[in-house]
Amino acid sequence: MHVPTSFPTVTSEEALADAIDAVGRPEFVPATLDYLRLAAPFHGCLALIFESGKRPVHVYDNVRAERRAVVIDRYLDGAYLLDPFREYFQSSRGDAVARLRDVAPDRFRNSTYYQSYYSHIRLKDEIGIFVALASGKTLFFSIGPMGPERDFSAADARGLRRVLPVLSALCRRHFDRYDPGETGSLAVNIEEVLTQGPGACLTPRESQIAGLILKGHSTEAIARMIGISGGTVKLHRKNIYRKLGISSQGELFNLLLSEMTKA
Repeated sequence: MHVPTSFPTVTSEEALADAIDAVGRPEFVPATLDYLRLAAPFHGCLALIFESGKRPVHVYDNVRAERRAVVIDRYLDGAYLLDPFREYFQSSRGDAVARLRDVAPDRFRNSTYYQSYYSHIRLKDEIGIFVALASGKTLFFSIGPMGPERDFSAADARGLRRVLPVLSALCRRHFDRYDPGETGSLAVNIEEVLTQGPGACLTPRESQIAGLILKGHSTEAIARMIGISGGTVKLHRKNIYRKLGISSQGELFNLLLSEMTKA
């Protein structure tokens, strides 16, 4: 993500005043981010609108132009279906601040999604900020830490939670006036995507397990979640790979993205 050349040197009161003054104007999101950086320093930001059952809508980012295809386009083309923050949104509503470690599956960092997407966008850690809008949609900020080797601290999360009521009030006031547009066409869940094209041969149980594998859940976690044995999960995985003519999670991930780009 783009690294700002400087950070706010104003007081939190001055930054808040600038954000309030920007409500209803194009510079609202950058001004609001300057206010947030005084609560917890961060570099990159991607802002999206989430709506249940729909593709995310892009609102703002500060990603360099040459990195957009990898960071933004790939996410919006379908990688968002594996995003643990979107999964959190799907199961929870309301304003929230969550660190990656709070929402990620137990084997997330071993997943192809993490290795193929996160490694390419050079994002080691992430905080997600959720603001429920009056329209029923949710504004989502994905922010990245100061450097590639730095994780967000508990203090960073506390600082953002402290200002979350102010952020939420600002965003609701702004987005009541400014609608970034309709969210995309219905985006079926990952299990449904995996039963399209080559995946039409999968049973509902197999597509469910394939989706959980891609999201980064371990065999043991999948077994607990759906009430079967670990050995049965492994047998399903073997059958999934055989039916699809693949031999790795990476090939399964590429199949998912290939089907999403056809949608």
